[in-house]
Amino acid sequence: MDLMNEFAWRGMLQDATPGARELLLREQVRGYVGFDPTADSLGVGNLVQVMTLLHFQRAGHKPIVLVGGATGLVGDPSGKSQERPLLSEDALAANIQGQRSQLERFLDFDPGPCAAELVNNRDWFKDFHVLGFLREVGKHISVNSMLAKDSVRRRIGGEEPVGMSFAEFSYSLIQAYDFYWLWKHRGVKLQLGGSDQWGNIVTGTELIRRKEGGEAHGLTTLLLTKADGTKFGKTEKGNLWLDAQRTSPYEFFQFWLSASDVDARSYARIFTVRSQEEIVALEAEQATAPERRSMQRAIADEVTARVHGSEGLHLARAATEILFGGGTLEQLRSLDEEQFVALFAGAGVPMADVPRADLAKGISLPELFSDRAKLLGSRSQVHALAKANALAVNFEKIGDAKASIGLERLLNDRYLLLQKGRRDYCLIRAV
Repeated sequence: MDLMNEFAWRGMLQDATPGARELLLREQVRGYVGFDPTADSLGVGNLVQVMTLLHFQRAGHKPIVLVGGATGLVGDPSGKSQERPLLSEDALAANIQGQRSQLERFLDFDPGPCAAELVNNRDWFKDFHVLGFLREVGKHISVNSMLAKDSVRRRIGGEEPVGMSFAEFSYSLIQAYDFYWLWKHRGVKLQLGGSDQWGNIVTGTELIRRKEGGEAHGLTTLLLTKADGTKFGKTEKGNLWLDAQRTSPYEFFQFWLSASDVDARSYARIFTVRSQEEIVALEAEQATAPERRSMQRAIADEVTARVHGSEGLHLARAATEILFGGGTLEQLRSLDEEQFVALFAGAGVPMADVPRADLAKGISLPELFSDRAKLLGSRSQVHALAKANALAVNFEKIGDAKASIGLERLLNDRYLLLQKGRRDYCLIRAV
């Protein structure tokens, strides 16, 4: 596979050093991407680089994942307007373990010629003293070139300069030494990264050339933004995570499903492993019947299954169908309690507790929807919407505001799903 062509038609390729294509066509290449372990989970924003490594491995090359156990103690200033708080070594170790488990869903770490490897730059920096670093690294890189980096100029010479610590300023030297160490000890000849890492990558190739006269290359991918200009991977709740405890499979699935048609064209190329022919066919289907959102569904299915497994995809689909596709009482009854809670909690449906004794006596519809669930602001609104046939309990329309809701309606002997209109829900839990 011509990997450069693969990245190009997928719309991922930004820059590459002269000779990178020839290297990739000539031999099996060891290439690496660095990940900053500032959290115990990767975010959707990291997925571009994860997919870069996945395509790299599928092309027959050997991916190296570098986690910054050392650089994470400093903090990468690239793209940052201010310095981030530093983490303890224990926190970094926990974060690295969390990220490794997620990377294993994309990359093949099993023994073999293309097996992925994970390395931690803490291993070669822990005994590297400052005088040795200055002698081995600092003397080969000029301050002028470091000051010329966009990430530095914006921080110290922009319209509103905020300054930069020496720790951050030295980050590019530390990353350059990572590349040099991997080149010398692991035979790594290529560093991959986002376009904001180009300056750091080139510094690494320059260090290798100056110290050893060796061949090393860099390749960067485009920084992804949405068609409307907003930041990719961000939602109203903030960052979209790969960890199900931080972002539920339902929310994750909905992110891809709700993509615009323009964004979906990019996402299909970058985040799936479908061939060019398959993607062109999806685009044709989307153009013919855009209301079916077939491209968005294909992306959501593939990415959610990879990140959350078949069970996570099943729950995400079930929640989507139940909450947005006209759910039925039979569907609700088919869920056991664990699935029931996971589905509605994951979908962000609010929950209210009601004493079982009150339900045993029966609770009027106005009291239940207004006072207990807070779905409506007043009991008079409940009467009006019941008359308009706009209220439901467990997907059964309740047109009589005088109706009383009791224990006999509980699902799994514990829950009631209240619905106002098409999209507003509240889960009542009997306690």
